[in-house]
Amino acid sequence: MLSGERKEGGSPRFGKLHLPVGLWINSPRKQLAKLGRRWPSAASVKSSSSDTGSRSSEPLPPPPPHVELRRVGAVKAAGGASGSRAKRISQLFRGSGTGATGSGGAGGPGTPGAAQRWASEKKLPELAAGVAPEPPLATRATAPPGVLKIFGAGLASGANYKSVLATARSTARELVAEALERYGLTDSPSGGPGESSRVDAFALCDALGRPAAGGMGSGEWRAEHLRVLGDSERPLLVQELWRARPGWARRFELRGREEARRLEQEAFGAAESDAKCASVILAKSVSSLLQSRPHPTPSPSAGTGAPSWRPQKNRSRAASGGAALASPGPVSGSGAPTGSGGKERSENLSLRRSVSELSLQGRRRRQQERRQQALSMAPGAADAQMGPVEPGDFDQLTQCLIQAPNNRPYFLLLQGYQDAQDFVVYVMTREQHVFGRGGSSSARGGSPAPYVDTFLNAPDILPRHCTVRAGPEPPAMVRPSRGAPVTHNGCLLLREAELHPGDLLGLGEHFLFMYKDPRNGGSGSARPPWLPARPGAAPPGPGWAFSCRLCGRGLQERGEALAAYLDGREPVLRFRPREEEALLGEIVRTAAAGAGDLPPLGPATLLALCVQHSARELELGHLPHLLGRLARLIKEAVWEKIKEIGDRQPENHPEGVPEVPLTPEAVSVELRPLMLWMANTTELLSFVQEKVLEMEKEADQEGLSSDLQLCSDLELCDEAMALLDEVIMCTFQQSVYYLTKTLYSTLPALLDSNPFTAGAELPGPGAELGAMPPGLRPTLGVFQAALELTSQCELHPDLVSQTFGYLFFFSNASLLNSLMERGQGRPFYQWSRAVQIRTNLDLVLDWLQGAGLGDIATEFFRKLSMAVNLLCVPRTSLLKASWSSLRTDHPTLTPAQLHHLLSHYQLGPGRGPPPAWDPPPAERDAVDTGDIFENFSSHPPLILPLGSSRLRLTGPVTDDALHRELRRLRRLLWDLEQQELPANHRHGPPVATPP
Repeated sequence: MLSGERKEGGSPRFGKLHLPVGLWINSPRKQLAKLGRRWPSAASVKSSSSDTGSRSSEPLPPPPPHVELRRVGAVKAAGGASGSRAKRISQLFRGSGTGATGSGGAGGPGTPGAAQRWASEKKLPELAAGVAPEPPLATRATAPPGVLKIFGAGLASGANYKSVLATARSTARELVAEALERYGLTDSPSGGPGESSRVDAFALCDALGRPAAGGMGSGEWRAEHLRVLGDSERPLLVQELWRARPGWARRFELRGREEARRLEQEAFGAAESDAKCASVILAKSVSSLLQSRPHPTPSPSAGTGAPSWRPQKNRSRAASGGAALASPGPVSGSGAPTGSGGKERSENLSLRRSVSELSLQGRRRRQQERRQQALSMAPGAADAQMGPVEPGDFDQLTQCLIQAPNNRPYFLLLQGYQDAQDFVVYVMTREQHVFGRGGSSSARGGSPAPYVDTFLNAPDILPRHCTVRAGPEPPAMVRPSRGAPVTHNGCLLLREAELHPGDLLGLGEHFLFMYKDPRNGGSGSARPPWLPARPGAAPPGPGWAFSCRLCGRGLQERGEALAAYLDGREPVLRFRPREEEALLGEIVRTAAAGAGDLPPLGPATLLALCVQHSARELELGHLPHLLGRLARLIKEAVWEKIKEIGDRQPENHPEGVPEVPLTPEAVSVELRPLMLWMANTTELLSFVQEKVLEMEKEADQEGLSSDLQLCSDLELCDEAMALLDEVIMCTFQQSVYYLTKTLYSTLPALLDSNPFTAGAELPGPGAELGAMPPGLRPTLGVFQAALELTSQCELHPDLVSQTFGYLFFFSNASLLNSLMERGQGRPFYQWSRAVQIRTNLDLVLDWLQGAGLGDIATEFFRKLSMAVNLLCVPRTSLLKASWSSLRTDHPTLTPAQLHHLLSHYQLGPGRGPPPAWDPPPAERDAVDTGDIFENFSSHPPLILPLGSSRLRLTGPVTDDALHRELRRLRRLLWDLEQQELPANHRHGPPVATPP
């Protein structure tokens, strides 16, 4: 308390406030200054009377027997800012009892406890009649009443809330009684004991939650934070202390007292056990306003005027009754209180603490226990003497006691770059989490800065360093950015890999994280993969020098693992970038030479394994260069094979050597290497396209679609795929060229041979090649050789169809041109000759139908069939036809071709074409200028197959020949690796131990 000398002298700090000393001690100076700035609505509340006058007229709760409540004398109100501020603060901290008036109340001593109670603020005339008038003041300003909506929270059906009229002096208990009356839950007369018990059973709660889209009146409400108001708290003033943030709403609810206490305790418990600290925003906001702060108080030991800073241990939400502030007793010159005034004041304050205040004190006590526990965890805490610790140190130490989230993956920092800026836990808030340094937007092109979830400020961290994707199902995937140094369990990570709980992820040279995922029931396997398998085992002899020092695996275990890989059937082919050229060259040379007994698609499978290893294990920029080198090797091999086949052709033989016609069997042998390369390149191209599409998709997901290096890589991939396209086109052209060259010498027999030879029977559909007429066997032999060749090489079905489509197109054009040419010089267009041609053509179509090529043959032989059908029309019927009817019946023939057939048709000696066959003037120009021959350049274009590749790269290798070649290549890589080692460090390939 203040000394009388300073009080009489008018201290500049206390002299003008005219506040009772007890209220000033429990109301810190800094808090008074903040109140006017941060809560203008609360600071603008005017006191309805002077401090003493209002306290003398309010009813007080009955005091305990051992406490004497003394009335505070009236204090003269002073004008000015200090006086108005004192009134605002006194009104804010004012509480009100709910019982009868005690000694010194308006009712006088001896008034029964139930004789007076606060009337409803809605009934202002009754309030004015039941309360003694306060002394009028010149500076008094009446606080206007307000309407509060009190939600029933399921108490009654019908209305969602009730409106209650309240003033700044209305307490929570009064509003509960009024709300119960509005809800029709009061069963006893007003003022009876039944109503008092009913009011005690309910409490007014300050709730914070999220309303529905329709607002708070729509009936949909989800309360997330709850605080029970004390009976003496003023809801109208509490409502003005703070506003809810956007997206949240605040309201008062009427709940059962037991239920409200339970919900409040659950909210506090959830805030302490989880990161959901937002659940105590409401309690923190109100309690921080009423919380005491350290303030200067004269110390008896220091003498007069020597301030001593000590923390205020008591906070009060006491009612503002007259007994709340005990009048100061006589003071001595040193400022020490005399008598029992200080003791009575503390007892009065303890009587007027609300239940919420007691809850906050219990929470502070638990926080203090945790602080002591944290201090005990420090090294040497048991031996050191605990000295005074500042509150800021306690808060900082409390933040170190971190409880990790239990519903999201997170990264635990094991080593950082700057301890003052690094956090301990980095939580994944999205399925895709990006580590990086961030950066500013690019000035060139206006591209936005890369999005980063976790910012790391080490100098070797790239703007977008690493990406982790953790979906609902394990495992998570980690993918480093181009050129970013990333390690996974101590090994350099170049491509995307699986990330399991407990794995170590190193970013650059400074940061080291441990990945955790509590959603899957813990931290993964019992032993992390980076932990030594035998941490306490002694080195197993000399083999320790050749073992892995990280996992503790001995030489024997390492040899068994290596032997299992070299002889295993898993579709995996591991190599280093320095061995890539030798490996690709060996695969291509083996395929070009036809050595071994590889399956038809064996070369493509081996090359696809190389592509897959580069895409998964090696750095990001390696795949485009590998594809370019691979495409060039294949193109060179195909060019060499084409040159060899061309040199062996009869037209290229030296002069004097007779030409030997090509047979279907010889053509099949010559074209087999080209057909194999076409089949393998087609499947390899489909596989490469899939990998490039995956690369583009990952870049889009990571927001790197505009990265210059990525664009350069995609251009290299496009160039490689263009080379593979060129290989497919070239092998297709060479294959159909030699097949059509063989067909060219066999097709004229279809126009000249007679299927109705003596003693010959026409074969039916599906007949063997040997049962066909002799004139058709050479042509059908070429078709059969081509069909067997495509089947043996496992050519893609789409390319098989296009190959035979081109063969049928060539056959149709060649036969139709021969037909048109033969009708010019000699009589050829006769009914009998046309019947023979029709029969030969039908036999060919039937045989192709049995081979599964009927639809394609019918489509491409349509024009030849139309021309032969025209010649097969009986002479009498043909003479009756007109030009228009013949054009309608044979639409595939051009006007020039139709006119050529009709003009050279043999009607008999000396008979010319009838006038009805003459074309009309509109088509005369087309007849005169049109070409009667088919153009071979109008062949259908080659369309590469779409869809996924047919290569099997999953599951064990079942083909023995492919497995043998895979083992040979693995041992070749082992030999290349051993050749780089010193002679005394080399080892032969290990031999697998038999089971």
